[in-house]
Parts: sequence; structure tokens; C-alpha cells
Amino acid sequence: MKNTLFLLVLLFFFNSCNKKESLIYDSNSLDSLVSKYVDNGSQALLLVRLEDRNGNTIYQNSDKDYDLVTDHHINENTWFRIWSMSKIVTISLTMDLVEDGLLKLEDPVSKYIPELSGLKVALSNNNEALTNYGQTLGNDNSEFQDPCPLKLVESNSEMTVLQLINHQAGFYYSTTGIECLDNALDSKNLAASKNSNELIQKLSELPLIDHPGNKDFYGLNTTVLGLVNERASGESLDNLVKNRITGPMKINGLQYNKNSDTKLLPVFSGVDSVIRLANDGELDIMGSYVPGYSIENKLFMGGEGMIGTADGYADFLRMLLNHGELNGHRFLNESSVKEMYAPHTQLENEYGYNGYNLWVTSDLYKEKGFGDGGLWSGGGYEGTHFWIDPKRDFVGLIMTQMFETPKAGHGRDNEIRGEVYRQIFKNED
Repeated sequence: MKNTLFLLVLLFFFNSCNKKESLIYDSNSLDSLVSKYVDNGSQALLLVRLEDRNGNTIYQNSDKDYDLVTDHHINENTWFRIWSMSKIVTISLTMDLVEDGLLKLEDPVSKYIPELSGLKVALSNNNEALTNYGQTLGNDNSEFQDPCPLKLVESNSEMTVLQLINHQAGFYYSTTGIECLDNALDSKNLAASKNSNELIQKLSELPLIDHPGNKDFYGLNTTVLGLVNERASGESLDNLVKNRITGPMKINGLQYNKNSDTKLLPVFSGVDSVIRLANDGELDIMGSYVPGYSIENKLFMGGEGMIGTADGYADFLRMLLNHGELNGHRFLNESSVKEMYAPHTQLENEYGYNGYNLWVTSDLYKEKGFGDGGLWSGGGYEGTHFWIDPKRDFVGLIMTQMFETPKAGHGRDNEIRGEVYRQIFKNED
């Protein structure tokens, strides 16, 4: 009996120790996909990393074009501009401030930023909501009519903190395709603002694309949310990240400004189908300027401005996977994290739904070979991508730096993630 019990314990220990290795049994297949997207000229560099709940590496591989990326080693400590992967960090800070009673999701934004209380709403020249135009432009619609010149009207609703989280507040990027609207945003050079107060002043001079609460529209909403966090707490977003996230949870590799020894990757463009260094102003999501990363930078953009390493960002993702706790420190209550991945917008989309800027995949991902249902995912402007698998307790990252991926790189994330799950499903069968 004792021998049998000993064998069972030994078997359990062996299976537990090898759980992470069993997820990926054919690393060569994944390696070949990483190399494929560099070799076909669609990526200057590529890193894929999988981590289990405890931070152990399940899989990692990287490749680069040595002619384009001459003096950077691509590994878990390489610094990337993560753009919209900043959003979920800012939202998690908001949830933390809510828990501390410093703000409420139903609060009006004007409570913290009164400068935005007089924002007007732009309508088309025939009085239609611009969100309808912004979602149909580029579809070769022969019946499309230019909505410019625009009409400005009073807002018919009070903008709330929750609407900022859900992209229902009416802010947008300069990529709507509505020329007069995009030009107006471009002219403000938002990312060139010296500080938060100057950014708020510039935003107060721009119209909204729709009445708050009318429709979700992707844009600068989370950037404004970061400004709310600053006003509600009395701290800069940079300090909030340090004091509430990276410091207490011992996360290295996630921040705003560069350190003296931080070296960022070049900005690459594939808009001409051949990878080259991007021209100044080519990343025009906010006009001619991009967020600043220098040590002296005093503007912290909650929707776009962070930098991170694969190892550092994976640590943040593991905090979410652990429902708010990492390295012995509880940052968020479990209920707050559940709210972040609960259904909130795009509920009719067959591919999934949006939580608080976390895309939660449907079972269609499994049917199409893209992954699995129930993954929490997101990405950034220069091609970064992440997902969290709460069923199997691991996180995944696909990291690159590429504006306008050439055609040969389309479908990259689905193919790489799909291969990961092909192996997982085979093991589970």
C-alpha cells in the first residue's frame, strides 16, 4: 500500500513538473513560423514568448533581418513600443482607483477634467452621426457622400468614466477617413504636448465624433482615461504605474520613459510592400507626432505611450491571469478583473466580444484554427499582440515593430497562435 501511494505521489509530481512542457511538443514547427515571417520580408524582427502562471518559459523564439536590425539582440529583455497594449494597464489602474474610492465608473468626466465639459459633437452636413461614416469609409461605397463641412452641436449626454473605458465617449484617432475631422486632430499635434494640462487644452478644442454613450468608436478614449486617473489620484500616470503596479509586484520591463541605458528599436514601415525605416510623421494615428519616450518626457499617454519588454509585459498579463495578484501582492480584487473580461461591447460580433478593452474570443477561433474560445487578447499599433489563456494558465506574446505590415505578413498572429493550439489540442485529445 505504501509503495502504491509513493508511486501515485511521484506520478503526480512528475505530471505537475511537466505540465508546461506538454503544451508545446513540437517547437520546431513554431520556430519555422517565426522564421517564415522574417524570411518572407514581412517582418524586420519577431519574438514569440509563452509563459505559465508562475513565470516559467513554456516557449520562446526570435528571429530578425540582420540587414535591417544590426545592433539589437531580440529576446525577452528587448524594449518595444507597445502602443495600445498600454490601454489595459491604464484601465487596470482605473479599477484600482475605484477600489480605493478615488473615483467611480459612473462619475462624469467633467468632475475630474472640467476643461472638457463644453465639448461639442460634430455631425455631417446633413445632420448624421459621424460614427456611421467612420465605419463605412474605405468600403468602396458608391453612395458615400463626403460629410464635410461639419456641423457642431451641443452634446446631449454627460460623458462618464465608464464610457472612456468602453470607447463610447466620442474620442477618435486621426484615421477616421473623414478628412476634415482628421485634419483638425492632426493640427493639434497632441503627442507633442508638453504635459497633461496642455494635452487637455488641445482636446478641449476638438469636437467629439458622436454623442457620449451613443456608439463605441475606437480612439483616444483611454488616453483621456489616463488623464482622469491623474486628476483623481493627484499623481502622474508614470508614478501610478511605478507605485501601484511595477514596484509592489516587482515587475521589471514595463514603464513610460526610457532609462539612460534603454535602447528602443527602429520604426519600420511596410506600406510600400518592402520593409524600410519609417519616414518622420508616417505613423499618423495622432498626426505627425508620436508619444515621447525620453527621460525628460512629462506627457504620459494612457492609451499609447508605454514601452515594455516581453518578459515585463508577460508579468503584467500574469497578474490578470492570477485575477489581480502577482509575486505575493494583490493589486486588484478578483471581482475587478472579472469585470474587465466580462461582456461589455461588440456583443453581436461572431468572433467574440469586448470586455474593458480586452477582446474575448469566441469558439469560432477554434473552428477556424486560430486558437480557442475564451482567450483574452489585445495588441498595439506597431504589430504587438498578446493573449491570456485562463483555461490552461498561460500567457502569450507576439512582439514586433512594424507599421503597415506587408501582405505576406497578414494573418501572422492567427497562424502562430493557431499552431500553438493545434499542439495543445492534440495533447488534450
